[in-house]
Formats: sequence, C-alpha cells, structure tokens
Amino acid sequence: MELKEILESIVFSAQKPMSIGELRIILRDTPEKLPDEKHTREFAKPTARAVEKALEELVVEHDNANRSYRLACVGGNWQFVTKPDFAPWLQVLVGAKPRPPKLSQPALETLAIIAYRQPITRAEIEQIRGVAVDGVVVTLTERELIEIKGEADAPGRPKIYGTTQYFLENFGLKNLDELPASDELRRIEVELSTASNMEDEDQSQLNFDSNSHDEEADEEADEEADEEADEEDDEEDDEEDDEEDDEEK
Repeated sequence: MELKEILESIVFSAQKPMSIGELRIILRDTPEKLPDEKHTREFAKPTARAVEKALEELVVEHDNANRSYRLACVGGNWQFVTKPDFAPWLQVLVGAKPRPPKLSQPALETLAIIAYRQPITRAEIEQIRGVAVDGVVVTLTERELIEIKGEADAPGRPKIYGTTQYFLENFGLKNLDELPASDELRRIEVELSTASNMEDEDQSQLNFDSNSHDEEADEEADEEADEEADEEDDEEDDEEDDEEDDEEK
C-alpha cells in the first residue's frame, strides 16, 4: 500500500474538496482512533510536500488513464471532477442549475485589478480605472468573488478588498500564482510612474518657460527704461541749448 492510494481513497470518498492540511490530519488521527490498525502508523506523519507530491502523481496517472474524471486542485483544495465533455449527460442526471448572469466588462476589469493588486482600497481601484466603482464593488461582494480583508493603515481607515476562495474555485485556479499575465500589474505601476514623471517634466518646463518669459519681460522693461532715460536726457540737452541761445541773444 502506498501513500497516494490512501489519499486517493480519502479524496474520492470525501463530501467536499480536501486541503493538504485536512488530509494530513486524517492520516495523523487514524492510528490514534483505530489503534488495532497498526499498519496505519507508517503513514501517520507525512510532510506537506510528501502529500502534495503523492497527489501530483495521482493527477498524472489519471490523466494518462484517459478517464471521464480527473483529480484537480482548485483553490488549494483537492477533488475529483468530471471532464467537460461529459457535462450533457450529467446535467440530465442532476438537473441543470441556472447560471448567474455574466459579469459586465467594468466588473471584470475591477475584479482583475483587485485580483492582481490585493489587498487594495476602493480609492486605489478608482485611481487605476479612472471612474467610481461603488456599485461594481457591491456586485462583486454579493457574488462572493471579493471580500473585505481588513482596514488600511491610512487616514479614515478605508476598507481593503481581496478575492475569495470562491473566486479561485470559480476560475479553476489552484492559487493566485496561477493568474495569467501577472506582469501586467508591474506594467501598470510603471505607466503610472512614467505619467507622474511626465507631469513633473511638464511642470518643470512650464516653470522654465515662465522664468524665461519673466527674464524677457525684465529685459524689455530695462530697455524701455533706458530709452525713456535717453529721451529725457535729449530733452534736457535741447532745453539747455535753447537757454544758451536765448542768453546770447
């Protein structure tokens, strides 16, 4: 008997998906609750990695066997699931359940931002999307795709949001590391940073242009003042010449 065979029997018989921690607890408790079953002792204390490795071996074996079902890890929990090809017959067997309405494009965009940036506040979501997201956040919360994870250490203690276990199950993800194109998150940050730098550069250019304009204005004012002074000097010289002419006469 091998560890993977024991795990297969437990997962197959379980009424719900099983986590590695739950599987290890069953393996640990079995010798204590059934002391006469001495052969169970050697499987009582497997490491988490040993359990995961055994489950991964089962995944490969079932895939190679081309069965109508397979072993899958969804949201960190292991379960046997039927393949999509057999859905029509199973729908007749158990009855087709009404599907919830599809998420709108704004809801999907907001959900993606939360998934990649969590934990995140509503204000941060709105900063990225550029629009208010109050209604969308309510919808995603009601659909149990996101939940409040706590409060941010910021003025007003705004709520921070993150995805739920159901989010992983709904999208067939083992964990958040399996989110596709996760580097998009870093690109968003770079773009925001670049935009900020461009604004700084634009402001610097505006300041430079303003200073240049001020300098030009000062130069023009100085030139006008010099011209006025020259004109006054010329007028004074003319007056002195006229006075001298009058005296000579």
